[in-house]
Amino acid sequence: MSGGTSGGMGGPRVIVALDFPDAGAALALAGRLDPGACRLKVGKELFTRAGPGLVEKLQRSGFSVFLDLKFHDIPSTVASACTAAAELGVWMVNVHALGGRAMMEAARAALSARREPPRLVAVTLLTSIGASDMQEIGLPGDPQDAVVRLARLAHGAGLDGVVCSAREARELRRQCGPQFLLVTPGIRPAGAATDDQQRVATPRQALADGVDYLVIGRPITHAPDPAAALHEINAELAR
Repeated sequence: MSGGTSGGMGGPRVIVALDFPDAGAALALAGRLDPGACRLKVGKELFTRAGPGLVEKLQRSGFSVFLDLKFHDIPSTVASACTAAAELGVWMVNVHALGGRAMMEAARAALSARREPPRLVAVTLLTSIGASDMQEIGLPGDPQDAVVRLARLAHGAGLDGVVCSAREARELRRQCGPQFLLVTPGIRPAGAATDDQQRVATPRQALADGVDYLVIGRPITHAPDPAAALHEINAELAR
């Protein structure tokens, strides 16, 4: 695999972000895509509106689902939430690394007790957080330092990987090794609009930087032909 990607990783590398306000729109889009060509991400708004039933419908259609809820609470609560996600059958779930080592280790322990646990990744620092925000909330260093520090903490706690920007991928690959999963949003095909994303990369750039999974929303979901847009991105990755 390109870019020093993790071992044992199979299946589609594109994760389509279902950033829709209701189940109907999400299911309509999913119905136009091939489960063999992508995975799907369900985030806070969609999950809050549509609930576990939507995730189950997507999985019955053959899709692997990344449940993007960024669990951040006391260790026992996060462990229970991760167990609930595993019982729902999701492929990947995430926590927030700012919850600390004990919280991440509790999540890891809860999932490791299962025969086929979902991938467990951590969000390090939200891309909306800048240096002034860090100073205000009392975090030392600059955002890049914090991302690396939190990724190393997640790695030490036994997590499978982190969500990161393409800009951080090379350093995190160097720091955390070839088996650590890097899941990257803000992917835009060459020539596509960047929308409100500030740190973007093309699919091929992301692979070259060591990214394992590419989270892509509007370039696919807002395309006139979502399946064709997905096919073109997968073809770019194959090249």
